[in-house]
Amino acid sequence: MKGKFLKKIKLVFIICTTCANANLHAQAFRKYSNEFLNIGADARAFGMGNNVVANISDVNAAYWNPAGLTEVRDSWQGALMHAEYFQSIAKYEYAAAAIPLNSGTEGTIGFSLYRFAVDDIMNTTQLIDKQGNIDYNKISRFSTADYAFMASYAGNLFNDPNLSIGANAKIVYRHIGKFANAFGFGLDAGLQYRTQDKFYFGVMARDISTTFNAWSVNEKKLNKLELDEETLNEAPKDKIELTMPKLKLGAAKKFDLNKKIGLLAELDLNFEFDKNNDWISSDAVSMSPSIGVEFDYDQVVYVRAGLNNMQYETRFDDSRKLTIQPNAGIGFRYKGVTVDYALTNIGNSSIALYSNIFSVKIDMAEFIK
Repeated sequence: MKGKFLKKIKLVFIICTTCANANLHAQAFRKYSNEFLNIGADARAFGMGNNVVANISDVNAAYWNPAGLTEVRDSWQGALMHAEYFQSIAKYEYAAAAIPLNSGTEGTIGFSLYRFAVDDIMNTTQLIDKQGNIDYNKISRFSTADYAFMASYAGNLFNDPNLSIGANAKIVYRHIGKFANAFGFGLDAGLQYRTQDKFYFGVMARDISTTFNAWSVNEKKLNKLELDEETLNEAPKDKIELTMPKLKLGAAKKFDLNKKIGLLAELDLNFEFDKNNDWISSDAVSMSPSIGVEFDYDQVVYVRAGLNNMQYETRFDDSRKLTIQPNAGIGFRYKGVTVDYALTNIGNSSIALYSNIFSVKIDMAEFIK
């Protein structure tokens, strides 16, 4: 028993160390890329303030903690989500599927696709000619879009059905009209441990390899806007980006209040290996706690709430105020079909950018009964 416990602690230590080492390597390149992959997926998780790393146990675990895919055992599951942000200027699409191998005895595989885009952007690179004449007929339109594809695998460790590990391999494609595009690749890893008395623990290390993006810029297209021999659109000098690693630790507990009503509560610690405005911040690492709860009635109706994004906001008078982002949501499940709704702040800031999020999940084992 002691040996198994030490092995579990060692796994957590290895994941934490890998994130720290990856951050040191990333500091030599442009930081903070692929921000669309920080948005998340699934209205249930949004409603709980993204606090699901320990308790997630369905198809959406591919994003939050791939180790949770091991709980998909009876049949495949599918999920869809559509969201619009900033008064429908930006659109976010998500689709995922999880397939157990030999009823889950050989693990579970998952596939997920993400798209975040702003369409119909005006292209004014040819609006002004070299003589300074304006021709509005030369205005065209283009889109900027970010895509990501994840392939996931999860299985049990040390022949322990309560201990699972999972990983994601992701490919990223980003484009800005005909002006530039980028390809990237990265890895995530997750760990979950569940006890018989419904305690759940989870670790999620995102971008442990530092997700690498290499940009290709069409300078001929970009530099068409010229005036008096001066180029108005300069191509970026840095064409390599590395996404910074992030680490999330979570602990959850499921309470059965009576035969019909249940309560799930989770506390998470969110780490970034950089200095920022988090509640606790140093030159090497920053941390902010978050909490989420979910009430259910007979596992049919769900009510959720969560607090996250605990950060210091700098005001105009240079004073700092600690802010916390609230989230809320509801869900309804019937014959294997779950519809979830969340009201959440996509901007993760004190600015009021709250959006309505809807998602659908299908569990084929229940649906075909």
